[in-house]
Amino acid sequence: MRSTAPVEPGRGLWPYVQMARVDHWFKNAFMLPGVILALFYRPELFAWASVPPLALAVLATCLIASSNYVLNELLDSRRDAFHPFKRHRPGPSGRVRPAIGYLEWLALGATGIGLSMLISRYVALAGMALWVMGLVYNVPPVRTKEWPYLDVLSEAANSPIRLFLGWFALVGDLIPPVSLTLSYWMAGAFLMGAKRLAEYRQIGDPSVAAAYRRSFGYYTEVRLLVSLFFYSSTSALLMGVFIVRYHVELVLFAPVGAAILAYGLKVTLQPNSPMADPEALYKERRFLTFAILGAAILIALMFVHVPVLYDWFNIEPSAMDRVEPLWTIPPREP
Repeated sequence: MRSTAPVEPGRGLWPYVQMARVDHWFKNAFMLPGVILALFYRPELFAWASVPPLALAVLATCLIASSNYVLNELLDSRRDAFHPFKRHRPGPSGRVRPAIGYLEWLALGATGIGLSMLISRYVALAGMALWVMGLVYNVPPVRTKEWPYLDVLSEAANSPIRLFLGWFALVGDLIPPVSLTLSYWMAGAFLMGAKRLAEYRQIGDPSVAAAYRRSFGYYTEVRLLVSLFFYSSTSALLMGVFIVRYHVELVLFAPVGAAILAYGLKVTLQPNSPMADPEALYKERRFLTFAILGAAILIALMFVHVPVLYDWFNIEPSAMDRVEPLWTIPPREP
């Protein structure tokens, strides 16, 4: 006969591994644009010597992110008990000892920041910023996750921080363009806002949503949809500044990027949308394939030169455009 006795908290390692959410490490792919931008600006970095610091930066970022996930679960356990799915996590289900959890939080954060210090002070500062944002987002009395819109903007700030981590792993004496950094922040806000909308629709009951998180007591589907239009349009405007200033060829990506955002909104509005739990997006194979293809197009355009576009838009190539392209349209004269 199977025992129905409750599991004693703190017994076994697996619940603590689950709190670190290793399956969320894929989000650190948001470092990739910083890496691509660094290679675009300094093509000599495309060498085997760049692999060790980049790999170390990725590992450090993963550990710092896991530290934030652990803190998030420890502080949200009571409210997550109202969520239809999150209530099964180790924290809300009572399978971990808080004291051990807080030790895990500190150990992961200290290890990640320590590894980032081995690369450069700028990587270390970016790593510390990522960890501090975990405090700002989760810890009272600030706890921005409880404030409408600020919850999205503060969580989305991790996107440009990850861009910095990818950039500074390779380039240590320059700062990425501000226009791109802000655009990336707003693109991240669109994704986080879409997650909020999917969660709100998934819960289905406004009173339960408010009990789960205070900001959800303010949100409605209309307010969340309007915010998504703000984030996406602001991101597009700032990306336009970057394109005109640095690499006008990226204008060819504009319709692709808009289509990805539109497709993402379509996925968000599906019943039981995987956007509420981003690690489940692999189930949306068409969307994932389209997003990967779009990323490949974006990367390719970073290293392509189309002189006629500068004539059409009456733009002079910037100093940053001195990078030798992979190919040219039309072909150069021999």
